[in-house]
Amino acid sequence: MESTQREIVATGRAGSARRSSRRPRVQHLVTADETSLTDLEALLTTLPLCSMGRVFIEVPDASHIIDLDVPSRMIVTWLDRSQRSGAPGTGHLCASGVALTRAVTAWADEMLCDEASLEPLERTTVSLLGGFLGTADIVDHLAGKLGVPAASIHTPERFGLLTR
Repeated sequence: MESTQREIVATGRAGSARRSSRRPRVQHLVTADETSLTDLEALLTTLPLCSMGRVFIEVPDASHIIDLDVPSRMIVTWLDRSQRSGAPGTGHLCASGVALTRAVTAWADEMLCDEASLEPLERTTVSLLGGFLGTADIVDHLAGKLGVPAASIHTPERFGLLTR
């Protein structure tokens, strides 16, 4: 019994050593809306097949949902505004950018824990393709509250949100 336990411990240590020498793991966070679906498709074609991460897409209603060719390790979430409410307790409809901002900030709060505590080889690359309002709020949350480096966040230049 003792020798079996030693073998397991030894194997575990060797496994750890191998893990630290592997290629850097990059997680992708991608957002889009109905106005940027073409840009989204173009971006997705540039990602390696082994890419991992999340894609959040806000659309006015289900008729805007299309088939996307995404790497198998990426999860796509469609956010249908017609099925969501605006500010809680107001009875208002969901405005453009609101569903996207809610979903991305909730995901980021859970999944992008203190990036400084991650192994130096792990990082998140953020590509925000949606409209200005949602994108601006997401940038504020990621860079301001969570401390995601501005160099990791990519937004359309026309928005003027990040200065490098």
